[in-house]
This record gives sequence, C-alpha cells and structure tokens, in this order.
Amino acid sequence: MTLEEYGALSTEELSARIRRAKDEKRAVILGHNYQVPEVQVLADYLGDSLRLAQLATETDAELIVLCGVWFMAESAKILNPDRRVIIPSKDAGCPMADMATAEGVVRLKEQHPGVPVVSYVNTSAEVKAVSDVCCTSANAVRIVEAVEGDTVIFVPDKNLGAYAASKTGKNVILWKGHCYVHNMFVPEDVELARGEHPGVPVVVHPESPPDVVARAEFAASTGGMMKLAEEHDELIVGTEIGLIERMNREFPEKRFYPLSAFAVCRNMKMTDLPRLAWALEHEEYEVTVPEDIRQGAERALARMLELS
Repeated sequence: MTLEEYGALSTEELSARIRRAKDEKRAVILGHNYQVPEVQVLADYLGDSLRLAQLATETDAELIVLCGVWFMAESAKILNPDRRVIIPSKDAGCPMADMATAEGVVRLKEQHPGVPVVSYVNTSAEVKAVSDVCCTSANAVRIVEAVEGDTVIFVPDKNLGAYAASKTGKNVILWKGHCYVHNMFVPEDVELARGEHPGVPVVVHPESPPDVVARAEFAASTGGMMKLAEEHDELIVGTEIGLIERMNREFPEKRFYPLSAFAVCRNMKMTDLPRLAWALEHEEYEVTVPEDIRQGAERALARMLELS
C-alpha cells in the first residue's frame, strides 16, 4: 500500500494497524506534547523534549518511533546507537534548529576561548557535537547554573537564553535564533487574555519573548505546564495548541484557554495517523547519525541527563 492509500483508511482501521504493528515489531511510540490528538492518544508516552530524551534511554523496545520533529528522533538515535529509530515524517524539521550551524558555533567559540557552549536540544546532531552540554526548556536554568564560569554561550534560542540569564545572573552570549511559534506572542496577547478571563493565571513557554514572560505568572516547559494543569482549575496557556488539546483530554472538568489560537507548529502537525501507520509497517523513515558526530553529541546529551 502507498501512503496515499493509507490516507483513505478510517481512523479505526489505522489505529488497529498501528497497535498490531507496534506489538509485532516490539516498538515504542514516543510522542511530543505538540502532536495532533489522534497521535497523542496512540503514543505509549507523551512528554516534552527532556522527558522524551529520558524515555529514549529507558526503553527496551527494539524499534523507537519518535512522533515529533527531526532533532528529537536524532537525539533518540544518538542515545540509542544499537536500536533502530524512525520518524513518521522525514520532512518534520525545526526552523529554529536550522538557524544554528556547527561551523557558526565553532567560530563563536573561537571568539570566546574557554567559554562553555550550552546548546538547546532544538539543534542538529552536528551542533550538539561541538557543544559542551545540551539543555531543554525544562532544565535550561539548571544547566546554565551548573556549568563552570560566569559566562556561557547559549545556542540557538535567544529568548530561552535570556530567560536562563535572568534566573542565574550569568553573562549569556546569545545566538540570534528563535521559535517562530513562541516568538509570535506579544504583551498585548497577555493583556487581552486577562481581559477575557479575569483572575486566571497565565503560563507561557520560556521560548517566548522576555516582555511576554515578564507579564505571566509562570514560565514553564510543556512538562511543567502539565503539572500546573494538575494544580489549577483554569489556566491561560501560552504555547503550541497541541498541549492544550492534551490538557482538555486529561482534565475535562477544567478550563484551559490558549494565549493565541494561531500558535500552531506546522512541523509538529506533519505526523498523522496514515503516516504513523505507514512508518510502522514499513519501518520508515530511519534516522542515522555518523558515528564521529554521534559520539560528540552523546557526550553533550549525557552531560545534560547527568545534570538533570
């Protein structure tokens, strides 16, 4: 069957095929919080980037299916070189990750000798390989605080780097990258949401601009946002709408309001049930990382997990 033929199957048939193939191939499905609801429901585990990285090292599955974007599947392969890792949509990249190159990071290191490089997991394996340690939005502050010295280079998200700087007091040299979804938020979004939902606390992702973070009660990764959803009956949520769909499903008695209904990551939405079923049954698309790059990237990721 072609991918187009999978697209003509019903949700029930696709779900059944996915479950059957997963059992037959001893596969595990890891899904990011921004995936479409249909994929979220079928994932064995849901989480933010940190949780997915941790899960990738804990599973004993023979096949890891990463429903997310390319750098996430690449990270799973880096940490599991002896296991097959596939991603259902090979075109699901990350524009922010594409904003940083290994060559550019090396040049920046040469300009600042001895300054450690903290690279966000939203980077390529090549960038990770020339970094000292990785971080996620969940542990960026902890990682920046933990590395030696008063100055660090932070790649590639300028907003997350600025957030870590504000919390640690360190001098953070920022790469000029950003997440196009979170960077779209403006202070007026917060004020408008507060006007529509008086008294409801606002949580935003630390990839948001500093003037937006400053106006929110909380800044948290998607994993942190899920913990806040457990603790509050209502929240205004400033992140990709996929997480709000998960919140509504897991806490139907509560109310969650998007800071912007336009906060949609096109790349995260590339994975759907037809692609997931096709990928599992055909074991495509496999992610590979050259061993010399993998070893360097593994050191940076392992250091992150050690400090987390």
